[in-house]
Amino acid sequence: MIFEELALPGLFRVVPEPHADERGFFARTQCESEFAERGLVGRFTQSSVSFNHRRGTVRGMHFSKLPHAETKLVRCTGGAIHDAVIDLRPDSPTYLRTASVTLSATNRHALYIPAGLAHGFQTLSDDTEILYMIDRPFVASAADGVRWDDPAFGLAWLEPVTVIAPRDLAFPDWAGR
Repeated sequence: MIFEELALPGLFRVVPEPHADERGFFARTQCESEFAERGLVGRFTQSSVSFNHRRGTVRGMHFSKLPHAETKLVRCTGGAIHDAVIDLRPDSPTYLRTASVTLSATNRHALYIPAGLAHGFQTLSDDTEILYMIDRPFVASAADGVRWDDPAFGLAWLEPVTVIAPRDLAFPDWAGR
C-alpha cells in the first residue's frame, strides 16, 4: 500500500499496490501493522455500508464528539464519490481547512480520516456504495455535524445536489456554535 499524506495532518489517501497476473489482481487494502508503522490507527472494530441511488446525493458533514471521536477508513466499492473533510481539531495547524479527493470503484483508493475531522461526500454516479471501517462503536449521542454548504468552509461540490437528508440540512453554521 502507498500512503499519500494530504493537505491536513493525519489525512491519507491509501492506494493499493495490485499484484496482477492472467486471472486479474490481488491487493492488500488494510494492514494493521503497516498503519501502525505510520502512527495510524490500524484496528477497525466496525464496518458500515452507505448505498446511494442517485448521482448528486450529499451526505455530511458528520463527526462524533469527544470522547467518542471516530477514525475512519473510507472506500468507494461501487460508483464514485467526491469525498470531503474539514479539520475541526482546535489545536491543529490546519484548523477549519478542508481537503477533498475522488474515490471510486475504479481507482480503488481509500481515505484514512483521523478523529477530529468532519466527513461527507457527494455521489458522482447513480447506485454508489461506500464502505466505512471505523475504529470504535458508534455512539448516537456523540453524533454531530456542520452544514454541507456552510460558507465558513467553502466546500466546492462537483455536481448539483439532488438528494440530502433533512438532518444534514438542519446542521447550524459553524459561526453559530
